[in-house]
Amino acid sequence: MIKNKNLLDRFLRYVKIDTQSKEDETVQPSTSKQKDLARILYAELTDLGADAYFDEQYGYVYASLPGTEPAIGFVAHMDTAPATSGTGVNPRIVENYSGGKIILNDGSKPGIDPVVLDPDYFPELGSHIGEDLIVTDGTTLLGADDKAGVAEIMNLFEYYAAHPDIPHRRLCLAFTPDEEVGRGTEHFDLERFGAAEAYTVDGGKMGEIEYECFNAAAAKVEVRGTSVHPGDAKNKMVNAAALAAEFHGMLPQAETPEHTEGYEGFYMLEEISGSYEYAVLKYILRDHDREKFERRKAFMQAVTEYMNCKYGAYFTLTLKDQYYNMADLMKDHLHLIENAKNVLRELGAEGNIVPIRGGTDGAKLTYMGVPCPNLCTGGYNFHGRFEYASVQEMEICAEMLIRLAQ
Repeated sequence: MIKNKNLLDRFLRYVKIDTQSKEDETVQPSTSKQKDLARILYAELTDLGADAYFDEQYGYVYASLPGTEPAIGFVAHMDTAPATSGTGVNPRIVENYSGGKIILNDGSKPGIDPVVLDPDYFPELGSHIGEDLIVTDGTTLLGADDKAGVAEIMNLFEYYAAHPDIPHRRLCLAFTPDEEVGRGTEHFDLERFGAAEAYTVDGGKMGEIEYECFNAAAAKVEVRGTSVHPGDAKNKMVNAAALAAEFHGMLPQAETPEHTEGYEGFYMLEEISGSYEYAVLKYILRDHDREKFERRKAFMQAVTEYMNCKYGAYFTLTLKDQYYNMADLMKDHLHLIENAKNVLRELGAEGNIVPIRGGTDGAKLTYMGVPCPNLCTGGYNFHGRFEYASVQEMEICAEMLIRLAQ
């Protein structure tokens, strides 16, 4: 049974707003449409009586509600991942899920193949028997990452705006743009945010708390070839596309996301494009261990140098660090972890500590001086058409925030 209809209604409204961010942009936000949601959130917070501010230039939303000191902050991001379309999101609710396959799209429309959420591929579905699941129509992502977090934080502010008599800490929130492209804190205003410690609400599975994240870098490999007519190409043509494929084959094929878990790092080929004259490979490199992370970057450099030695100076590698593991800096702030763990257990959840196989704005905020572990939202299978969220788990996560504020 759905207990918190306001929470659900907020979430369904937010996911229908296209906020997909874009790689390789120099402006922030990387897409102006992220401000569409920002303006709505700012208006809703103002209506609740919060002290709200919309950063028109960079797209951030900040707000606070009075309470006792010290303040506690909550952060979520508004953008959705570039990997899958966020245009025309059409969510629906599978009520009282009884198990088995969920047909997201039957393929009856021209040009669309059937899309099935199958527990054989997504065994986590088995833990949701009897729950109400919000799913996509198989043509877009859902946007639970991180609009579930946005809706849960908005629910927190709505609750305390309606119950000012209930004691709680002063509440601060920030909704950020461009988290999915690694730029969520690029213009984050710590003074306006106003909290010295906070949580990102950007996790997934119910009951999980995260404060160990990847060290992360982006790598771009450019290959410049020599264009010659194939009929006269012997000893003249340099096929950039073929060299790009050879470069990728030099990387450890077992160290990819589809072959790793837990604390294991990886190289991930995000994009490959080009022709025999010019080709580009884009990677992300991830590892929880800083030394192993540095070795991954060094290995990419070594492969580049080897290929240039073998063929000539056709390869250019650009490496850019994105964020670092916040675990070491969290050691002096473990009360945030214990508080979250205790609240989750009060609510009947496990309160498990797990490593983030990704990153959050919280990693960068921690390095900026605001310790910021990550909390679950009740969303699953982020960044793709098979994304879904549990209504009941979202309700528990929303209650978790209300109790943490006390």
